[in-house]
Amino acid sequence: MSRLHVLGSCGAWPEPGRACSGFLLDHAGVRIVLDLGYGTVSRLLQLCPDGMVDAVVVTHAHPDHCADLTALGRAWHFAEPRRTPLPLFCPPEVLAWLEPRPDPHTVFAVHDLAEPARVGPVELSGVPLPHHVPNLGVRLAAPGLTVAYTGDTGPAPELAELGRDADLFVVEATLQGPRTDRYLLTAGEAGRWAARAGARRLLPTHFWPGSDRSFSVRAAAAAFPGEVLAAADGMVVDLP
Repeated sequence: MSRLHVLGSCGAWPEPGRACSGFLLDHAGVRIVLDLGYGTVSRLLQLCPDGMVDAVVVTHAHPDHCADLTALGRAWHFAEPRRTPLPLFCPPEVLAWLEPRPDPHTVFAVHDLAEPARVGPVELSGVPLPHHVPNLGVRLAAPGLTVAYTGDTGPAPELAELGRDADLFVVEATLQGPRTDRYLLTAGEAGRWAARAGARRLLPTHFWPGSDRSFSVRAAAAAFPGEVLAAADGMVVDLP
């Protein structure tokens, strides 16, 4: 059975007992990490001892999405230094977050997320989306399964293509009211874009610390006809 594990669900900084953005897709024996924000590696190591995963995807160079990349790099390197480099798919700006020791190019095999790639049976496609820094949503497609994840984004027509007919669309839903900042989404907008994409299920995430998550779920559900599941740390979503 395929599963998506929620490693963290907060945006900006982690609430007590929670972590920032992070997910683990486990499909057909392949494990792919999606973002590693503050506090996510502790939960990842519970699921994957010594950080044994097949690839990491980082959507953009904000620490609530990539700070724990260095922690995983240390676990990967020091637990067994002779390992081959771990595939890392990300925008080039993410490399600035990698500490110089251990040498990141001995720990990671870095690939530009903008270029289509494959990890086992899973095809990765990066889609540029509007944010404060370069951000790419990612579509993960394999026979019988499609999962899409936005990273952080403002409203954009590309969202409909990113999540087209996805079994699960993981969409950031940071805001709970109108804002002039159009580099993030409200939960209602997350629902509307998921509906436009024709996704089957919606997983809102990246909740602002202290916000009422049940409010976000109701706002998303008012615009999306399918099942809405609020991301929660430790949650396991069976797929498809």
